[in-house]
Amino acid sequence: MDRVKGKTVLITGAGSGMGAASARLLADEGANVLVTDIRGDAAETVAAGIRDRGGEAQGQVLDVTRPDQWQAAVEKALALWGGIDVLVNNAGLPGEPISWEEATLEGLNRMMALNMDSQFLGIKAVTPHMKPGSSIVNFSSIAGLVCFPNLHPGYGASKGANRLLSKCAAVDFAARGIRVNSVHPGLIRTPQSEYLFDDPAVVEAVLARIPLGRPGAPEDVAKVVLFLASDDSAYMTGAELVVDGGYTAI
Repeated sequence: MDRVKGKTVLITGAGSGMGAASARLLADEGANVLVTDIRGDAAETVAAGIRDRGGEAQGQVLDVTRPDQWQAAVEKALALWGGIDVLVNNAGLPGEPISWEEATLEGLNRMMALNMDSQFLGIKAVTPHMKPGSSIVNFSSIAGLVCFPNLHPGYGASKGANRLLSKCAAVDFAARGIRVNSVHPGLIRTPQSEYLFDDPAVVEAVLARIPLGRPGAPEDVAKVVLFLASDDSAYMTGAELVVDGGYTAI
């Protein structure tokens, strides 16, 4: 359908999972995609797979906590395609079962750096090169909307920060015609969440809370990213789209 034909997309954490699925779908729909990941080899593997199926993509190493690497990624996108139309801030740390007693300030700071500071840095690096009609998609989580007990205390805090960062950026950049929205996945089966599926009792308990009765696939989220990246969502900014099979509806 070419819903993002000719648009240039920079996507973080795209070496696997929801980031990789989003990169593939955006490329299938006509975008030029800079696939970035802290694992440069994983980013290039995804980019090579996109090229093999006829799409336009290049890989790039990007530690999203480092402003210099953000600048290098932006410069590469500009050199390749002349601009950036879409930023997808997907990279981050997953939630893990750590009690308050086990949690440390160092762990909290790392969680905030990977999940929230990274999006701040990405917006700062990319928006100077965006034109009216551009779109920023920030990944949050349903943990940014409701509390999940027994996860690292910083996970929900960082994901809640993603939600409000997106709304503030949406207001601040609206005059420039740049839209900013957040995506809030629920239980999505990815390499980062695979450990949850090792315990049948945990899986049964979680699925019992999901009205649609199944975990999501990365492609379920990628379709929402495509919608927000495309002009189909031209009148949406500051919105939060929940992709959780109905988990937060109960």
